[in-house]
Amino acid sequence: MAAPDLTTRGVITTDIPARLDRLPWSRFHTLVVVALGVTWILDGLEVTLAGSVSGALKESPALRFTNTEIGMAGAAYIAGAVLGALFFGWLTDRLGRKKLFTITVLVYLAATAATAFSWNFWSFIAFRFLTGMGIGGEYTAINSTIQELVPARVRGWVDLVINGSFWIGAAFGAVGAIVLLNPAVIDPEIGWRLAFFIGSGLGLIILFLRRWIPESPRWLIGQGRTEEAEAIVASIEARSGVAWNSDEKLPLTRLRPRAVTPLREVFKVLFVVHRQRALVGLALMVSQAFFYNAIFFTYALILTDFYKVPSQAIGWFILPFAAGNFLGPLILGRLFDTVGRRTMIAATYALSGLLLTGTGYLFWRDVLTAQQLTLCWSVVFFFASAAASSAYLTVAETFPVEMRAMAIAAFYAVGTGAGGVAGPWLFGILIDTGSRGSVFLGYLFGAALMLAAAVIAALYAVKAERKPLESVARPMNAVD
Repeated sequence: MAAPDLTTRGVITTDIPARLDRLPWSRFHTLVVVALGVTWILDGLEVTLAGSVSGALKESPALRFTNTEIGMAGAAYIAGAVLGALFFGWLTDRLGRKKLFTITVLVYLAATAATAFSWNFWSFIAFRFLTGMGIGGEYTAINSTIQELVPARVRGWVDLVINGSFWIGAAFGAVGAIVLLNPAVIDPEIGWRLAFFIGSGLGLIILFLRRWIPESPRWLIGQGRTEEAEAIVASIEARSGVAWNSDEKLPLTRLRPRAVTPLREVFKVLFVVHRQRALVGLALMVSQAFFYNAIFFTYALILTDFYKVPSQAIGWFILPFAAGNFLGPLILGRLFDTVGRRTMIAATYALSGLLLTGTGYLFWRDVLTAQQLTLCWSVVFFFASAAASSAYLTVAETFPVEMRAMAIAAFYAVGTGAGGVAGPWLFGILIDTGSRGSVFLGYLFGAALMLAAAVIAALYAVKAERKPLESVARPMNAVD
C-alpha cells in the first residue's frame, strides 16, 4: 500500500522526507556511498597525479614547465572546477541530480584522457581546465544527492567520510606515479601521459555503478513529481527491509511545487534570509581551500627543490600524507553527529591552524628531514581533512533543497576561487625564491585563515546534527 499524497489547491502534503530519514543503513546506502563518493577519489587521483608528475613535466622534452607554470596548471584546474560548479550546479537544481552526475563524469572522462596528449603548456592548461569543470560539476550534483538520500542521524559522518575519500584517490595516484614515473619501468615522458588515463578508467567504472542510483525523492516532490518520488522511496524501503505502515505517524512536509526557483529568490536567501549562514560557509570554504590547495598542489615542489627528492619517488611521500587525511574524517566523523557540528568544526579548524604554524616553523628552521616533514603533514591533515570536509557538509545542509546545488556551487566557487586559485600560484612563486622563510610566511597566512574560520564557526555555525534537512533549512516552497 502506498502512502497518500494529499493535494489541495496545488499544495502537496507528504511524509517522504521523514520516511527517508527513518531508514536503517542498508545495501542501498552503501551503494550510494560507493557510486557517488568515488567522485572524491577521482579528484584526489587528479590532484595527486598533477602534483606527483610535476617533476616529470619540468623534465619533459615537449613541455619543460617552470615551477610557476606548474602552479598555473594547478590554478587552471581549480578555475575550471569553479566555473563547472557554478554552471552545472545551476543545471542540477533545474534538471535534477541524476542527469547532472552523469553528464559531469562524461566531461571529466573526456578531458582527463585528452590531457595525456598535451603538446605544450597551453594545451595542458586547457585540458586541465576542462577536467576541473567536470569535477566541479560533480561536487554540486553529488553533494546534493548524498545529503538528500542519507538518514539524518548519520549524515555528518557519511558526508565527511565521502569527502575524505579524496585521499583514497590520492593514494592510487601516488602508487600510479611511483610505477609510471620509474625510468626502469617506462620512459617518464610516456609515463606521465599514461598516468592521466588512470582517471578515465575509473570514470568508466563510475558510469556503470551509477546506473542504479535513483533521482533524489526530495528534489522530485519539490517539482510536483510525487508519484515518481513515492515509487523510489518504496523501492528503497523494500531494499532496506522496511515496509511503509499507514498507521505510522511521521512528520509531514507541506509544499507548493514549482519547476524553477528564480535566481532572485536564491540570492535573497543567501544574502538576506540566511546571511549569517552564508558568511559562515564562505569563511570555512575560503580558508580550507587556500590551506589545502596551497600546500598539497606544491608539496612535490617542496620535496624536489628543498630536499632534492627525485620526481619518481614523490609517490612514496604522498602515501602517508594520504593516510592521515583519510583517517581524520573516518575517525572524527562520528563526533560531528554526537558532540555536534559547531564544536567539532571549530576544534578541527583551530587545531589545523596551530599545527600548520608549528610545522611551518620547523620547516623554516630546517630541522626536519623529508620523511619527518611528511609525518608532520600527516598529523596536520588528520584534523585538516575533517575540517575541510565539514565545510562541504555545512554549505550543503544549511540551505533549502530548491537551491542546495546552487548554494554548494556558489560557496565552492567563491571559496575555491579565492583560496584554491591563489594558493598554488602564490606558493609556486614563494618556492621559486628558494627561501624557506618566504614559504613559512605563506604557511602563516594559511594558518591565520584557519584560526579565523574556527572563531566564526564557534560563534555562528548551525547546530544541524541529527536533524532532518527540512528542519535545518525550511524549503523555499514550504507551506505552513
